[in-house]
Amino acid sequence: MEPRPPRSAYLHIPFCHRRCFYCDFPVVPLGDRAGGAAGQSGSRSIEAYLELITAEIKASPPGPPLSTVYVGGGTPSMLTAAQLQALLRSLRKRFGFAPGAEISLELDPASFDQARLQGYLQAGVNRVSLGGQSFDDAVLERLGRRHRRADLLEAATWLQAARAQGQLVSWSLDLIQGLPGATAEQWQQQLDQALALDPPHLSVYDLIVEPGTVFERWESSGQLPLPEEDLSADLMELTAVTLAAAGFGHYEISNYAQPGHASRHNRVYWSGAGWWGFGLGATAAPWGVRQARPRTREAYATWLQREREETPVPQPMPIDERVMVGLRRREGVQLAPLLVGLDQAELERRWQPYLQHGLLQREGSRWRLSDPEGLALSNAVLREWLAWWSDQVEAPPPSP
Repeated sequence: MEPRPPRSAYLHIPFCHRRCFYCDFPVVPLGDRAGGAAGQSGSRSIEAYLELITAEIKASPPGPPLSTVYVGGGTPSMLTAAQLQALLRSLRKRFGFAPGAEISLELDPASFDQARLQGYLQAGVNRVSLGGQSFDDAVLERLGRRHRRADLLEAATWLQAARAQGQLVSWSLDLIQGLPGATAEQWQQQLDQALALDPPHLSVYDLIVEPGTVFERWESSGQLPLPEEDLSADLMELTAVTLAAAGFGHYEISNYAQPGHASRHNRVYWSGAGWWGFGLGATAAPWGVRQARPRTREAYATWLQREREETPVPQPMPIDERVMVGLRRREGVQLAPLLVGLDQAELERRWQPYLQHGLLQREGSRWRLSDPEGLALSNAVLREWLAWWSDQVEAPPPSP
């Protein structure tokens, strides 16, 4: 069965004031004075980039009206409301927006004020993802973040008010767990402060030390005291238990939502459905096959100037990716239909210890990670899956 035409789009805004010490995203730091909340873009670089991404949108193959749009980065809140509105207008003109479309925007607490937020809402944004990461000023300093706890609390107050007034359908707060020096007591305090802000959605990410980051240099020189693996798993379990008690559903490894507030856009990624991607470094999968754009402005501009290739033949997402994203979801994944002709018995043998310890659950051909233990220790299960898949790919074809 061919993939359905995409009904979702991701737009990448790469600009930041500064690069956080853990970040390996394709970003363009412009300095602390650029793109301030006063309403000026602060840089011709932003205007020039918006011309490029708008050109990519206009040249894109047509498709059905979009049900979800996600504007991420970088720091999209370095755009003025007028710039964002123009970008969304280009997207709407090319595809159209379905009734009730979810339009999400990432915001950094130090890069916008209440007036700018109102401008974004008037431009069509109805869901916000607030990059808080921590309520501890010392931790924020060590992360290389520009905002402080007071900025985060003030920004959350504005979002609460916008939601209460019906201007905002939902909003999410991002936190990072497993930071250097973390303890269970400190993390519980972070969760309690997050819940006190009453966000309908929480994204809680494990810290990953990426190659080429400041954190990688610190780790290699022994200056990054990360928690042990057992403590990291305990912190994830603490998160799941605390948020479940507060009425949040754990619908994906890193994501929790009150009823009706799961991110529709993010579920597109984990369901294996296709999506459009626009902007430097953006990944798209319009026909089931991932397509990454260049990660620098110069390479991206050159890529756009090339004669566009023909639209690829629609293909489903590769099996290994479908299983990986499926296991991240609360629903799990139906394995048997995906693995016809492969040695499923060997995979079951590899996974048997996780079944016995309650980390994996099986219902017929559907496999899922248990919550919270299995989701907290998902890496071990996924490593066994990748080892088995590698054996299947490298195995010689059966004799005729």
